[in-house]
Amino acid sequence: MKTKPSTKPATPADRGIPKCRTGITGLDEITAGGLPAGRPTLVCGSAGSGKTMLSLEFLIRGASEFGEPGVFMMFEENAAELTANVRSIGFDLAKLVAQKKIVLDHVVIERSQIEEAGEYDLEGLFIRLGHAIDSIGAKRVVLDTLEALFSELPNHAILRAELHRLFRWLKDRGMTAIITGERGQDSLTRYGLEEYVADCVIVLDQRMREQISTRRLRVMKYRGSAHGTNEFPFIIGEHGLSVLPITSLQLDHKASGDRMTSGIPRLDEMLGGKGVYRGTSVLVTGSPGTGKSSIGAKFADASCRRGERALIVAYEESPAQILRNMRSIGIDLAPWVKKGLLQIHSSRPTMQGLEQHLVMMHDTVLAFRPSVIIVDPISSLTFDRGEADVKPTLMRLIDFLKREQITSIFTSLTSGDGPTEAPEASLLGVSSLMDTWLLLRNVEFNGERNRTIYVLKSRGMAHSNQVREFVLSDAGIDLVDVYLGGDRVLTGTARVAQAASERTAIELREQDHERKLRQLASKRKAIEAQIAALQAEGDAEAAEVQFAIAQETFKEKSTQQDANAMADLRGGMKSGKGVIKASR
Repeated sequence: MKTKPSTKPATPADRGIPKCRTGITGLDEITAGGLPAGRPTLVCGSAGSGKTMLSLEFLIRGASEFGEPGVFMMFEENAAELTANVRSIGFDLAKLVAQKKIVLDHVVIERSQIEEAGEYDLEGLFIRLGHAIDSIGAKRVVLDTLEALFSELPNHAILRAELHRLFRWLKDRGMTAIITGERGQDSLTRYGLEEYVADCVIVLDQRMREQISTRRLRVMKYRGSAHGTNEFPFIIGEHGLSVLPITSLQLDHKASGDRMTSGIPRLDEMLGGKGVYRGTSVLVTGSPGTGKSSIGAKFADASCRRGERALIVAYEESPAQILRNMRSIGIDLAPWVKKGLLQIHSSRPTMQGLEQHLVMMHDTVLAFRPSVIIVDPISSLTFDRGEADVKPTLMRLIDFLKREQITSIFTSLTSGDGPTEAPEASLLGVSSLMDTWLLLRNVEFNGERNRTIYVLKSRGMAHSNQVREFVLSDAGIDLVDVYLGGDRVLTGTARVAQAASERTAIELREQDHERKLRQLASKRKAIEAQIAALQAEGDAEAAEVQFAIAQETFKEKSTQQDANAMADLRGGMKSGKGVIKASR
């Protein structure tokens, strides 16, 4: 079987120190590549802190993933007990032993069998360890735990000198070794082992807070190499140790240009017309009953309708309750659960520590590979915990989901709905990590309470700055334009009454306009009739004048004709223009 090399190439920051990868999730990130290759590392901590499990996983992963066989020399548990213990976290130690990839050696030292004759040394231990290393060509060694030697061997001064020689012997043979030790009161270990193992020191701690156990890991010393110096929570889960650090995660995740619908058309319109970007984080906040869970369920429903997988992590409702409640608003999630496109994981936030919640989501996401995850609500994680504990957990989760290009929807409870209420007050300080922020509010007016929604921010896209009424009904989710009445936003029946009032006002204005138009038409007709009458009167008067003129002309013509006729009868000259001759 082809295996990956264990030693990480040196970088300028490491000053040429080769690293030996542990294969433990997060630990290689904190140590910038792994433990110092060919050198011993001290892992110390109190009982139950995870020393044996960490060192054993380092050995198992080296043998199974990196092709580096190892020797586990134990001074307390025997091989059968150790094999049974690691089987609970998914490791088949017996198989690796049968394949000669790991040697388990239980060293029993009893005071009654020790005979002190002159100087005492650990030469027998050297021979035994050297034989185990040579038998399989081991590259890794674990000594767990050396305090057992101090308790059984009386001469501590001689033993210290022999241990110093042992560690030098391991270095000379190029063994990457882990030595475990019990934590002392005023020192790292009970017998000062840190004085001999000075290259790398890892301290484990187990503490109780509010009846919840939490394990912490800290790299106290790493000679010649940069490393994370903070305390990092870790858990021992079904797949071994998981250390999910904060400071070692880099902001190097990809930014997708693809958009995905929320399943609510008018919400998509508010988000630039196409919905949110894939792989981004969406925060939905609001007071109780505003519809936060409904938006999350709609995102999941829309994802399943596209044939993609969705994951809902709920901290307040059981899966059956979620299915029933969403069905009341027209969102039927049951078919997607049956088809395997939707998984619902419900748990009480107080049942386990924050790290267990985080690793559960981490493992579920890697196994199920959803395109959308809904965490509802993240504010439940603050129960009996301070924001200083919750925020780092959420930071690690958000960064992990972005690296996996999974669109995440987080709901969070806010404290109030007043216009002066700061929406950032109860958001655990993670709003700045979110790409899109939707705020839901309850609006009380006119004896009823209604919901509103608006987009506080949405990075990388144009988005609406308007308020919409958020309506939940048996037909589904809808966003309705609100009305402004004076200095208030009108919703519900007030909005309906305002809309009816505006429709009535429009109808009345239209009727008034029609009445005025009719009056104008009537007046225009009256004026036209008056103009026609005056025109007729003028025409009649013109006809009378023409008639009078014709009569006068006729009379004048008749008179002239009569005068001419009388002149002819008298034999005289014609009168008028002609010359009338007088008789002699």
